[in-house]
Amino acid sequence: MSGTMKEEHPVMASTNLELGEEPGDLLAKLCPPVEQTAREMIVLELYRRNLISSGKAAALLGIPRLDFIQRASELGIPYFRYTEDEWRAEVAESKRA
Repeated sequence: MSGTMKEEHPVMASTNLELGEEPGDLLAKLCPPVEQTAREMIVLELYRRNLISSGKAAALLGIPRLDFIQRASELGIPYFRYTEDEWRAEVAESKRA
């Protein structure tokens, strides 16, 4: 390989999170496996805060994008995030087309 091409290596990050006995037990009972549930919650929150796209979120969870959008919607996280003015502009634009 040429010296100008850089190899990409995935970065794996992990952390230990002390939830305490009661929340930890509750999470373990309701949402096994805990690690997958925590990962999903983190990814959903990043998406909700508009820090990552639905495509990136789906890729992080290893699921199809449509499945992620449906899951987020079930949890009350909207796919379309328009202000009232943005929505009016979209509607007006669609009527012109």
